[in-house]
Amino acid sequence: MITATLKEFLDAHGVRYVMITHSRTFTASEIAASAHVPGHELAKTVIVWVEGRMAMVVLRATTHIDIELLRDAIGIDDVHIAEEGDFRSRFPGCELGAMPPFGNLYGMDVFVDEGLISQEMIAFNAGTHVELVKLAVDDFVKLVEPKVVRIAAHAVV
Repeated sequence: MITATLKEFLDAHGVRYVMITHSRTFTASEIAASAHVPGHELAKTVIVWVEGRMAMVVLRATTHIDIELLRDAIGIDDVHIAEEGDFRSRFPGCELGAMPPFGNLYGMDVFVDEGLISQEMIAFNAGTHVELVKLAVDDFVKLVEPKVVRIAAHAVV
C-alpha cells in the first residue's frame, strides 16, 4: 500500500495520480515490465552521501548514476553511493529499496536527472515492491523542488 506520508502529501496538494499494482519485483527493469510502464517513465531512487549527509538521486530506470557527473554538477567531491544498511530505518512505512523519490518528506536534498523531467509523466515506487504511483512530471517538480542536474549516463541493458 502507498505510504501514508506520501498519500497524505499528494492528497493535501490536490495532485492527480494513478496507483499501479504489479507483481512483486525488485529491479527497475522487472518493475517496468510487470507494471507495463515504459522504462523512460519509471524513476529509480538512489541514496547517496554528500559531505556526510544523505541525499536522493532520481533518474530514469533505463540509466544509471554517474557519480563523477554528480560531483561536477553540484561542485562537491565528497559524494558516494550509500549502502542499504545506511538508510534501512530512514524511510518509515517503506520497504527497503522501494522509497518514493520525495526526499523533502524525509529531510533530504533531491537531485533529479534532467532527462527524467523532460517528459510528461513519471512513475515511481510507492513505498512497496508491488505498487507504483504515476503522476505528471510538472507536479513532481513543483512538490519536491529538486535540483535538476545531468547525472545519468549509459543506458542500462
